Amino acid sequence: MADMQQVEILLVEDNATDAELTLRALRKNNLANHVVWVKDGVEALDFMFRTGAHAGRGDGHPRLVLLDLKLPKVDGIEVLRRLKSDPATGMIPVVMVTSSAEERDIVESYKLGVNSYLVKPVDFNQFVETVSRAGLYWAVLNKVPHAAGSAGARA
Repeated sequence: MADMQQVEILLVEDNATDAELTLRALRKNNLANHVVWVKDGVEALDFMFRTGAHAGRGDGHPRLVLLDLKLPKVDGIEVLRRLKSDPATGMIPVVMVTSSAEERDIVESYKLGVNSYLVKPVDFNQFVETVSRAGLYWAVLNKVPHAAGSAGARA
């Protein structure tokens, strides 16, 4: 796991296979060394707000959150709602990466301020390419206000 000051991407994914595919896609652009993977919505919120198991982590936030919609304990919509409603995390780009192509999920995500909504392709190569491009754009090319970046990380 990356040093907390170097975290660039928070991956919130309960499916180990999808998480591994995502990490493989991020490795394609040399982004995987700066990823923290959490497996449910509670752990995502604990990480972002430095509570629970993550109460001792250093200050700062990832440059990007890759968020699954269907999560145990707290779903992705509620995680998104909490992140976007808090001034400390509201400007951090959140990309929903999910198998749901349901219009109501897409609409609700955008109402809550998601920055992008990607439906996971079924094909392995398409999945890797989609996540790879999204990670490269949102974590490297996209510019965010300094307040949204990690403390001590490049912003």
